[in-house]
Amino acid sequence: MKHMTRKATRHVNQNEGLIFEKSGAGKAAWKLPPLDVPEVDSAKLLETSERKNLGNMPEVSEIEIIRHFTRLSTWNYAIDLGMYPLGSCTMKYNPRVNEVVSRLDGLANGHPCQPEDICQGALRIIKILSECLTEITGMEAITLQPAAGAHGELTGLLMVRAYQQSKGNPRKKILIPDSAHGTNPATAGMVGYSVENLKSNARGMVDTAALTAQTNEDVAALMLTNPNTLGIFEQEIHKIAEIMHAKGSLLYMDGANMNALVGKVRPGDFGVDVMHLNLHKTFSTPHGGGGPGSGPVAVKQMLELFLPKPVVITKPDGTLGFEYDRPMSVGRVRAFYGNFGMFVRALAYILANGPDGLRQTTEDAVLNANYIRKGIEGAYDLPYPTPTMHEVVFSDRLQAKKGVKTMDIAKRLIDYGFHPYTTAFPLIVPGALMIEPTESESKEELDLFIEAMRSIAEEVEEDPKIVLDAPHSTRVSRLDEVAAARKPVLRWKPA
Repeated sequence: MKHMTRKATRHVNQNEGLIFEKSGAGKAAWKLPPLDVPEVDSAKLLETSERKNLGNMPEVSEIEIIRHFTRLSTWNYAIDLGMYPLGSCTMKYNPRVNEVVSRLDGLANGHPCQPEDICQGALRIIKILSECLTEITGMEAITLQPAAGAHGELTGLLMVRAYQQSKGNPRKKILIPDSAHGTNPATAGMVGYSVENLKSNARGMVDTAALTAQTNEDVAALMLTNPNTLGIFEQEIHKIAEIMHAKGSLLYMDGANMNALVGKVRPGDFGVDVMHLNLHKTFSTPHGGGGPGSGPVAVKQMLELFLPKPVVITKPDGTLGFEYDRPMSVGRVRAFYGNFGMFVRALAYILANGPDGLRQTTEDAVLNANYIRKGIEGAYDLPYPTPTMHEVVFSDRLQAKKGVKTMDIAKRLIDYGFHPYTTAFPLIVPGALMIEPTESESKEELDLFIEAMRSIAEEVEEDPKIVLDAPHSTRVSRLDEVAAARKPVLRWKPA
């Protein structure tokens, strides 16, 4: 296998290191010190919560436990090891300074039920972050309650519905482009709207003629991602906003791709009425692993009355507190700010970069995506020649002639030491290869990625079976991903 850049060389049995297989009677990893308090009747102390039978628990030594978990950690890919080219996900590096400040005792150990007078620092962080995000987006008010992007979509559309209801008609439909994130139509359905699809034009952008024809007094809003999921900036965004506003409709922006705009252009300035952000994408808070994420929703002034309550305000005595008396509010969308650590990390990232640094971050992300585009253009089909922003979408059209699909290419990329790109999305591109390097990657890393992708394209032409059978260097072969999703095995059971 030629051109095996950074290929893993250590092959081990997939069952190596399973802690249950190392168990042996009498082994122990810890010895408790002698009891130095009076013994009590555990049955009375614990009542019915005491577990009588511990089951088939492993008995192992300390060194076996340490090696087991350390070994498992090496089986995972991580941003600390290499590039995550996952398009649409924006898997950037999480600066360590963010982690340090989020672990400061006064912040990490705060409790949501503390009195306001002893959590002024936390409230100040919420307020400053809110001010930073409204300035970055060009909006006028914001809520940090939503726990993730899709939760932000739900919150935003609840406010859209409340606003339209206040005008005498909640309306019936949400328009959504065919290049949208899958959560958009799902969210609209959850809020009670019907969804009407909006076709893209030949350049991969909203067809304004079709938008004009479909926008009427039944349309509550257009849910638009900009740049869209093809990595293309909607060049007629001002016209799109005018079309919506002329019919009393609102323009909602999915802010998943704000990594291409921060410091360069503000959605509020080109007509957006409400949008969500992904702190776990654009502002470098940890992404994945089940959360916690963060999906703040920013709005124009006309929607401010509908923000989820409570909101942080400055009280007459100059201290900060929560305001609950908001009769037009859509209500709580979250019980507490349980993801407060994400706010700390995002604010640390914003303040550490400053305006110039955030702008540079955006420019580097767009530059990196275009560098990759030029590097592998020709080896893979580029369905839309329109200028690329922070991500680029290719297709497997050329490789499909040899029976190789985007998933096969992604699996082969693992052998080259890279995490796969996003496969088969957006749906508007059959066999999509969606690649986003973010600003985190150096030219040297991008060159390695380009070399790997071009080498895979050569393999498809010369010996497609190498790609079809990939990955070759992993501890398990290609999995049945449908079965894994439908019938997951979530816990170990003894034979």
